[in-house]
Amino acid sequence: MKHVAIIGAGPAGLAAAETLSTHGLRVTIFERMPSPARKFLMAGRGGLNLTHSEALENFLPRYGESAAHLTRLIEAYPPADVVAWAEGLGQETFAGSSGRIFPKAMKASPLLRAWMRRLDAHGVEIKLRHTWTGWSEDGAPLVSNDGTPPAPIPCDATVLALGGASWPRLGSDGAWRETLAKSGITITPLVASNCGLLIAWSDHFKSRYAGEPLKRLAVTFEGDTQRGEAVITRHGIEGGAVYALSSTISARTHGGGWANIVLDLKPDEPHDVIANRLRRPRGKDSVANWLRKCLKLSPAAIGLLREASRDLPADPDDLARLIKALPLIVKGTSGLDRAISTAGGVAFESLDENLMLRARPGTFVAGEMLDWDAPTGGYLLQATLSTGTAAANGVIRWLNV
Repeated sequence: MKHVAIIGAGPAGLAAAETLSTHGLRVTIFERMPSPARKFLMAGRGGLNLTHSEALENFLPRYGESAAHLTRLIEAYPPADVVAWAEGLGQETFAGSSGRIFPKAMKASPLLRAWMRRLDAHGVEIKLRHTWTGWSEDGAPLVSNDGTPPAPIPCDATVLALGGASWPRLGSDGAWRETLAKSGITITPLVASNCGLLIAWSDHFKSRYAGEPLKRLAVTFEGDTQRGEAVITRHGIEGGAVYALSSTISARTHGGGWANIVLDLKPDEPHDVIANRLRRPRGKDSVANWLRKCLKLSPAAIGLLREASRDLPADPDDLARLIKALPLIVKGTSGLDRAISTAGGVAFESLDENLMLRARPGTFVAGEMLDWDAPTGGYLLQATLSTGTAAANGVIRWLNV
């Protein structure tokens, strides 16, 4: 029985293992962390976004320039297959109002447990605390077991699924870049993507509102408006409403620049409706209570208004304009340690159509290691699972099994 070594037990590596093991191959996964899929579990804490329900003609352009390389891979393993896979593991799914697809359990842990049971039933072996360090002279992958000298792993093919460099404490630190570059493999620099915005809050504001959510928000930067939710942090804002804008904002603020964003705290209500409500008598209510009652603004949203304008406008039209277009200055974006994902990685020009490294025949690459980028909303996990499956099918074709 031919043997395939998979380096990395994130979703790309696990997807590759599932496809390979169902084709009768012996599969061993080597993972340097004490447990598998740590970032997958972290991403599922707020509700695991598996994929998106929109039609492929709308889905694929979400990958921007990366769509040129990902289209055929996602078409071969599309969102419908991801849903079928999850439900085949006993995890029912549903599409939210935004079209995003989640497991009904809204957690990653039940899905991962079911996935690991299936892989175990397929004979997949997972070796934890095993770190890949490169290749031996004859091309075998070298693996160190918890600090021991690296030893070659006899195998017929290898799948590298080592992740990008975001949230490095969870296992993906991008340390593989130097090793691959020494083999003549082109690596596009890894940069933070889908990351928070850095804003210089006052001490009072961040001490009072850090950790507070902002629901039903619209954020605009240079004509691009994104709706969603966000969370105030001590250093700025994080969340879906800003992640899609972070790449362009990062480019603008790189090197010490700054960017202006505009928040609409009531995106579902027009200015006139808000102004009319603000014309109602305030009575004995404080300004905060009045805004909470007549507009249902959260304490954090009211705090943002005061942060932007210490003396709130008395005129209802002026206050409505501030609520609909609250300006904030962004001084940068958060780094790799808190980014949801990374852009950059192994350039597709270094791979053949099966995702095999041209410089290292028999070695395939999958997941966030590859040079692609995607917004949040299900697109990240979809491409990770699609490329993991594609790399496995590439191995199957290469081994002719």
